Amino acid sequence: MRYGYMCKEYMRVATSPRTSRRSVLRIRTIDLKMGAMRKPRPNKAFPPPDDRIFPVKRRKAVPYEFVLDALANLPTETRTMFGCLAVYLGDKIVLILRDRRDNAVDNGVWIATTEEHHTSLGREFPNMRSIQLFGERTTGWQVLPADAPDFEQAALHACELIVARDPRIGKVPKSRQKTIAKTAAQTKRRI
Repeated sequence: MRYGYMCKEYMRVATSPRTSRRSVLRIRTIDLKMGAMRKPRPNKAFPPPDDRIFPVKRRKAVPYEFVLDALANLPTETRTMFGCLAVYLGDKIVLILRDRRDNAVDNGVWIATTEEHHTSLGREFPNMRSIQLFGERTTGWQVLPADAPDFEQAALHACELIVARDPRIGKVPKSRQKTIAKTAAQTKRRI
């Protein structure tokens, strides 16, 4: 007994009444024997979706979301950077929001500034300090520590300074400085 399709071919002679010409018609019939066919097997090359096979990576919650709420009226952009959330205003990076388990001493709002503005900003933010994660050297970054008693007030005051476009807060990253300089040079050549 054959499995699957079985084909029978019949030939029938037909005559056309108008031309009295004979032509041969081939008619094929296909018999399908259902009982003889195998049952379909599951395709093991593509297993069904499962959380264990395709784990869905959950997004980390935004740390100190009230800071982004205070800057909502500005055209800010956020990007993840080193497990933290960087806040950009145009080409300038202004803040980094950090809430991590490692080196929890430096959790809080990092302010992008330059060394020359540390003293003037230090008068407005008494708990502001250098980031310990960077070691002893002085950098342009300062932190408003999350464990400070006036953390929320200080962070909101920093947001007010950003909204007022205070020149002491924010700096263009070096990688963007090169891009801006290259674009300016190309624009000069066209003129």
